[in-house]
Amino acid sequence: MTVMESTRTEADGQVFAEEDLGYHKALKPRQIQMIAIGGAIGTGLFLGAGGRLAAAGPALVLVYALCGFFAFLVLRALGELIVHRPTSGSFVSYAREFYGEKLAFAVGWMYWLTWAMTAVADVTAVALYMNFFKAYVPWIAMIDQWVFAFAALVLVLSMNLLSVKVFGELEFWFSLVKVLALLIFLIVGVYFVVTGTPIDGHVPGLNTITDFGGMFPNSVLPALVVIQGVVFAYASIELIGTAAGETENARKVMPRAIRTVVLRLVVFYVGSVLLLSLLLPYTAYKGGESPFVTFFGKIGIQGADVVMNLVVLTAVLSSLNAGLYSTGRILHSMAVSGSAPAALAKMNRSGVPYGGIAVTAVVTAFGVVLNAVVPAEAFEIGLNVAALGIIAAWGVIVLCQLKLWQLSRQGKLARPEFRMFGAPYTGLLTLGFLAIVVILMALDYPVGTYTVASLLLIIPALVVGWLLMRERIHMIAAEQGDERGGFDLA
Repeated sequence: MTVMESTRTEADGQVFAEEDLGYHKALKPRQIQMIAIGGAIGTGLFLGAGGRLAAAGPALVLVYALCGFFAFLVLRALGELIVHRPTSGSFVSYAREFYGEKLAFAVGWMYWLTWAMTAVADVTAVALYMNFFKAYVPWIAMIDQWVFAFAALVLVLSMNLLSVKVFGELEFWFSLVKVLALLIFLIVGVYFVVTGTPIDGHVPGLNTITDFGGMFPNSVLPALVVIQGVVFAYASIELIGTAAGETENARKVMPRAIRTVVLRLVVFYVGSVLLLSLLLPYTAYKGGESPFVTFFGKIGIQGADVVMNLVVLTAVLSSLNAGLYSTGRILHSMAVSGSAPAALAKMNRSGVPYGGIAVTAVVTAFGVVLNAVVPAEAFEIGLNVAALGIIAAWGVIVLCQLKLWQLSRQGKLARPEFRMFGAPYTGLLTLGFLAIVVILMALDYPVGTYTVASLLLIIPALVVGWLLMRERIHMIAAEQGDERGGFDLA
């Protein structure tokens, strides 16, 4: 480490240490590795891919590859920031360091909104998966969809409040189940394609694409419109940044975990969607049902679809678990800096920021209400608003890395050895892509259009929130001897 890096690290430790006080360094390397893997495998793939295959056809493979490339760039940018300074505040803390309190306030609350809405989508997915069992267990049909959503929330909330060690272990096994399930699907799916074994009277292979309208059976526009849903599918890859604050030797462990992302994105995402496109016509898939369940339900193995439905149920519980974990830590970081009420900084004896987790759980309860009032639309509503927040979070990650690059060029600090390749051009390209996604989202009428229009309410709410919290933020910054060096945005 150079003298410049050493001096910078020492200063960072003094200024930002408050964010990580009280946390237990209990996450182990194997848990971090599995969180990194499982973080990129969630509800967007296991449930969302079904409806998107039906809408866009095999072109969804190209969309997943495109979004996967930019997701990888975002993760590399975050990796450089993590090695620069590991913190449980993740990119909210980096926004504070490089741009000041206003941006940290805005992106922190946007990211909280992301996970709150993701939780809404997740509890809805749990309920939809439980609906699958109605054909096998008659008494389940007597239970309303919202009851399953509420039960999922209570279960995961209880586990999250125990300790980070419990979270890490729970997420390890959740992620392991997801990974093993996808590996089994890939093996079984490749077998059917290679051998040409018929599925429900259809012979899988390239003919599945060519005989049913080609790559773009419904034209190019539907493939473009579903991009925001695919971006949501990659959401939570940034969760590894939050875990850095509760990891021993984060600067050593994190790069190793991040480097695995390329193979993960290619095999688990692009590979799975390509295989789904080769196995069955795109018309066989539908929204509200996992495409993996659809496939296993048609191959003639008794109970295979039931087992896969249990697996995807595990996957969505994993996503909900990760969401509560992430928002608890983000809100704690914001509360410490004054951007959120002081009560959200409180921790229990196990080092769990229970205030922030509880707030997210209360908003997730809104998702339970949606499942009672508009069960058919609840998932898409949650997904679209969450995608908007993810775009904001990814954009800020790239902006912070660009600022780090700029300061290094000015000789004010040194970039770590693990860094974003191609900077600043890859960062600028990523920001352009994210801007295009927002435009495409606005074209997805009515849900996407209303989602983007919601910024007309969200932005004023952030402005009002900033004005209400500004005095406390400045007071805390003064007490801590604020040397963050961000722009003066007061």
